[in-house]
Amino acid sequence: MKINPVIDHASREAFLEVPKILYKNDPNWTCLLDVEVNKIFDPEKNDCYKHGEAERWFLKDDQGKLIGRIAAFYDDRKKDHSYVTAGNVGFFDCVNDQKAANLLFDTAKEWLQSKGLKAMDGNSNFGENFFHWGTLVEGFQAQGIGMPYNFPYYKELFENYGFKDYFQQLGYCKKLSDPWPERQYKFAEFLSTRPDYKFVQLKFSEMDKFMNDFVETYNNIWSDFHEEYTPLKLEEIKRIFDDVREILDEELIWFAYSTTENRPIGMAIGVPDVNIILRKLKNGKLTLWNKLKLLYYLKIRKNTANRCRVIMSGVVPEYQQKGVIAVIFLKLIKTITDRGFTELELSWTGDYNKPVLQIYEHIGAKHATTHITYRYIFDNSIEFKRFTNEEGYKARKKPVNK
Repeated sequence: MKINPVIDHASREAFLEVPKILYKNDPNWTCLLDVEVNKIFDPEKNDCYKHGEAERWFLKDDQGKLIGRIAAFYDDRKKDHSYVTAGNVGFFDCVNDQKAANLLFDTAKEWLQSKGLKAMDGNSNFGENFFHWGTLVEGFQAQGIGMPYNFPYYKELFENYGFKDYFQQLGYCKKLSDPWPERQYKFAEFLSTRPDYKFVQLKFSEMDKFMNDFVETYNNIWSDFHEEYTPLKLEEIKRIFDDVREILDEELIWFAYSTTENRPIGMAIGVPDVNIILRKLKNGKLTLWNKLKLLYYLKIRKNTANRCRVIMSGVVPEYQQKGVIAVIFLKLIKTITDRGFTELELSWTGDYNKPVLQIYEHIGAKHATTHITYRYIFDNSIEFKRFTNEEGYKARKKPVNK
């Protein structure tokens, strides 16, 4: 076997080709667009390169056949957010051969060690975690937009190497033909009429306002989940939304506001599951014919993508126990039901986030998939600790001043 770095056009094409070879006969897999993967590893288009580095490799067997790939990366803003300085590995794909997997993992490990990292987490994305994050271990169904899909044997490849379960990412699904639990429905309906709250859909004509509200809400939510959270900046969020602008639907994005405090307090970002469309394209190439097909299904046959994925949702800490998120989901579910969607995918939420998981169950959603974010610590004398978010709940543990 021979491992090769990605250094030129030919090697970039080889990196893109690996999963197309491995999954070509798997109907559940969706080929990522080449342009999407290339953006992630383009310093001109990925802000993470301002704060870190990335490297990629592909693996060939003795006959010269492509059999694997991996990427390694780190972000100085995030590497110290836990008890050990950690980088990441991602876009791992490999035949069912532990020796091949070990060579890929070893290569990534050596590179990360050379950069001063003490551990590696994966599968991960060189970017935010709502896309391309985690290793699928349960629920091998048709791949949803932004959610990784892999063969079942990947679990063994990771764990046999020595990776451990750092946290689990749970995906839930609500069939819109199933009724909303009556008690929860009535409560959400009542709360939606309260004058101290306002619930509104995104308007593209007021995009700047909503982007500012998004940044404020997102950072307030996630600073509660990480003691050393690094806030996202407006320009980063704008770039993320620009990348997915073609699939954004303003009717599927809801914001909640406190009218008494005059500020945003919650949101849910839904997107049509265009993987249903992308599976109709070939090999991830945006050829003229594929562009025309994509446009046809997005703009003309809009009901083709009849599943909606919530890529992000949350409520700021002060309002998390007041039912605001239930109203947001009520508004979203009513919208997508009226639009002809048949399924709502809620993914992902960490196994440490019990309040949100309870909300999913309260609205009648069922557990559908489990991904794992694995961690491998280079020095085995360092104790492994699962991520539990105990520090992140400090705001809710503080006594209330009366």
